[in-house]
Amino acid sequence: MNAYGHLRTVEWWERDEGCMGPLGATWLPTEQAWNFALYSRYATGVTLLLYSAKDFVEPTFQLRLNPLRNKTGRIWHCFVPQKAAPTARYYAYRVQGPWDPGLGHRFDTQKVLFDPFAAQVFFPPDFSRAAARQPGPNDGHAVLGVLPRRGPKLDGDTAPPRHTHDTVVYELHVKGFTARPNSGVAPKKRGTFLGLIEKIPYLKELGITVVELLPVQQFDPQEGNYWGYMPLSFFTPHQGYAVRDAVAEFRRMVRAFHKAGIEVWLDVVYNHTCENDETGPTYSYRGIDNRSYYLLDSTGHYQDHSQCGNTLCCAHPNVRILVLRSLQYWAQHMGVDGFRFDLASVFTRDQSGKVDTDAPPLVTEISALAVPLDLRLVAESWDVNAFLLGRSFPGLTWRQWNGQFRDDLRSFVRGDAHMIGALMRRLYGSDDLFPDGPGDVYRPYQSVNFVTAHDGFCLYDLVAYNRKHNEANGHENRDGVDDNRSWNCGWEGDEGVAAEVLALRYRQIRNFFTLLMLANGTPMFCAGDEFCHTQGGNNNPYNQDNETTWLDWSRLDRHRDMFRFFRRMIALRKSRRSLGRSRYWREDVHWYGPQGPVDFGSESRCVAYGLTGKRFDESDLYVMVNASAEPAGFHIQEGSAGDWQRLVDTNRASPEDIAEPGGAGPVESLDYEVGPRSVAVLEGRIPKPK
Repeated sequence: MNAYGHLRTVEWWERDEGCMGPLGATWLPTEQAWNFALYSRYATGVTLLLYSAKDFVEPTFQLRLNPLRNKTGRIWHCFVPQKAAPTARYYAYRVQGPWDPGLGHRFDTQKVLFDPFAAQVFFPPDFSRAAARQPGPNDGHAVLGVLPRRGPKLDGDTAPPRHTHDTVVYELHVKGFTARPNSGVAPKKRGTFLGLIEKIPYLKELGITVVELLPVQQFDPQEGNYWGYMPLSFFTPHQGYAVRDAVAEFRRMVRAFHKAGIEVWLDVVYNHTCENDETGPTYSYRGIDNRSYYLLDSTGHYQDHSQCGNTLCCAHPNVRILVLRSLQYWAQHMGVDGFRFDLASVFTRDQSGKVDTDAPPLVTEISALAVPLDLRLVAESWDVNAFLLGRSFPGLTWRQWNGQFRDDLRSFVRGDAHMIGALMRRLYGSDDLFPDGPGDVYRPYQSVNFVTAHDGFCLYDLVAYNRKHNEANGHENRDGVDDNRSWNCGWEGDEGVAAEVLALRYRQIRNFFTLLMLANGTPMFCAGDEFCHTQGGNNNPYNQDNETTWLDWSRLDRHRDMFRFFRRMIALRKSRRSLGRSRYWREDVHWYGPQGPVDFGSESRCVAYGLTGKRFDESDLYVMVNASAEPAGFHIQEGSAGDWQRLVDTNRASPEDIAEPGGAGPVESLDYEVGPRSVAVLEGRIPKPK
């Protein structure tokens, strides 16, 4: 069989009994038949249901599987010729077994269940989450799998782009990016995969090389999670992001990004499902084999390491197969270049729920899968009860979201005490978290550096609010983190804000982005930060499918100067291999205080460094950072007067805040005053070739 579960050969007895693999529904064109295979260790009976395109209540065909003929090991299987059900378009199962919650069994033969391995799912007109939650049947209201009608089609596209030192990751929400009328996207395409295609010229102008999409795997449309972190199916693209055909439109979007030289990474959620806890809906996994799919405690209750009601048992062989098949499908059939794994510490939990960082099988298997497919792997290396950032996470070659980078930069730019050493470490590449020897050798690009992401304040709100304002979420402002390390620059929110406060906020935004782009590692920022997108202080708008989260593109017109600054800083970053290296800066960097050695004291808010570009035939950089509220006099401790030109000074008004190519301003003296809460970047002379 190939990556998508195509049967190459069929034994004569399999035409009668079915084949145990691959899991899911497989179309065999030579046989004009389907093979069905379903894993369930504890089921006592399985019935296959086939539905026509007109009736989602009464099956057009059903087959009760005989375990003496239609079962091998723990897999139930059968073979159905198309002529036996010529009008069939969709399929599902009823699964019989014990109802014994204390032992973890929650079988319910009244529930119609979709196949976890279904490549596509279908929502009938009367689909109902409530019917799946309540006792009794849900016929006509259940999610169904789509019967495959042809074998998988491999693309003949050219090789996708791959970026190295010039990688700049841009996290965006498919709907929120173009949902507003002022996005400039055609009305029918707003909030869709096709809508993103229309924004590719904008992303190219900004300089983005990777788009990281918030979850696009089909999530529960009636659960109320706008972000998409409540997965229903791990194969189907979310149909709410399609004009008509989600699969075809997603593939078209990926091809358009690739043609533009942009990689596509997906934020994927394999740590839990939308079935929630015991009070949640029974769509699939719970009703097919609850004890195998989920982590349970000794009383049969769900272990909740995801804070979403349940946790998938990622050490179980069948769950591992599900995840690997899903990744393979998205990579080979859909063209995806990389994956960011939500709450990836769950992958290290064994079948009892304990963390095992020595040899967690799923992490090893994903790592092995990624090599021949040339996939980028990124871990959010923590869950609710385990924090494995850096070398604690067993994916030795994976990139990781560096939450410590976020926290330290926020604290430093805010002006907190004792932060000079932490800032130096983060700019250097976080070698405390990703050490380069003498044992395991990590690379600085494994640190995904970010100041903002979907979860938490956006960049403007980080400098406009001291506290979260999540009342609209319906949880009495108790949701979302309280430790934001934000500073409102002297005024909470925007109502009645003074011009001088706004000027300070914009300078702080430039400071954040300058430091992010200068740091060794893989930089990432959040869509809309480049034109001061605001969510009104909501730091957890997971259920705000409205103008709170939809990007307001009129702000781009109001903040063209900020967009220009981001664009130029990205261009500066991409033009210099000396910044984002495969190794740490080591002897190429020298650290200074304003006038002499670095001052690590509690009251110190200033630091400088020189970074040589000689080994890359690039000019040197000299960076001066002042996080204090007063101007600071720096003495440039490298080179001579006249050796330096000013590239960036966040204290200056646009367009002098950052130079255009060839427009760097001369620095006549080795003494340079850095304004309050500002960053200055100087460029030295380009070394002469040998």
